[in-house]
Amino acid sequence: MSLTYADCSLDIRESLAAQYFVDTIRDEDTQPSTRLMDAKDLKSSLAYSMKYEAARTVSKISKHVRSLEVEDDSKKKEDKFESLFNRLGKLLNNCITEKKNTTRRNSNVTCWQCNRKGHLERDCQAIMSN
Repeated sequence: MSLTYADCSLDIRESLAAQYFVDTIRDEDTQPSTRLMDAKDLKSSLAYSMKYEAARTVSKISKHVRSLEVEDDSKKKEDKFESLFNRLGKLLNNCITEKKNTTRRNSNVTCWQCNRKGHLERDCQAIMSN
């Protein structure tokens, strides 16, 4: 366009490029639609025609979509969730009780309650027996 219409201003060259682009569109629905849009430059003509084609393609596809029947399994899902929640609670309680039952033995620490080495005050057997 720049070489062919060198004497014309940039606005006229862009308008001519947009018109030539619309003339070369082969689709009989897209071409009139893009022409009615009356784009002033090539970029906007191209963007509009691409949007138009995409919308038309999607509308063709959506006509052939089959309906889908969904069963209401909300009660089953609630039961599964409740079961999972209960099981998770049991696992958490087991982890807590196991942690309490395991005594930590470390020869470098001294208990402040009984003054014996190897455990902390929170794990002291003297407190637990009392």
